[in-house]
Amino acid sequence: MDVLGHRATSAFVTHCGWNSVMEAIVAGVPMLCLPLEGEQRMNKVSMTEGMGVAVELEGYMTGFVKAGEVEAKVRLVIEGEEGRHLRARVAALREEAKAALEEGGPSRVAFVQFLLDVENLGKQLGD
Repeated sequence: MDVLGHRATSAFVTHCGWNSVMEAIVAGVPMLCLPLEGEQRMNKVSMTEGMGVAVELEGYMTGFVKAGEVEAKVRLVIEGEEGRHLRARVAALREEAKAALEEGGPSRVAFVQFLLDVENLGKQLGD
């Protein structure tokens, strides 16, 4: 989180594990997708097509991404018009994530409800 939150971090090459994705969103950093296995490939689709906060590194399917591809995508994110849109979308999601974690935010409300449900279930099972 310290690296993602640093002002010099303009993009994040990620394997698309969900924890990494959430950390990058909370930091407001657009991502370059290099999924390795399992659900990471589905996460890549959500990140690139659904949320619009990442770009795909071509070649990941073969296990070989060329240096020129990485450079081109880093430049796209940092310099290009598409990169400006990516940064704006990830900044908007960052604000949504922050709001979700605030007192009374949907994440906190859902967590409290979960705890109440667990408590009620425990009482029911104890009867």
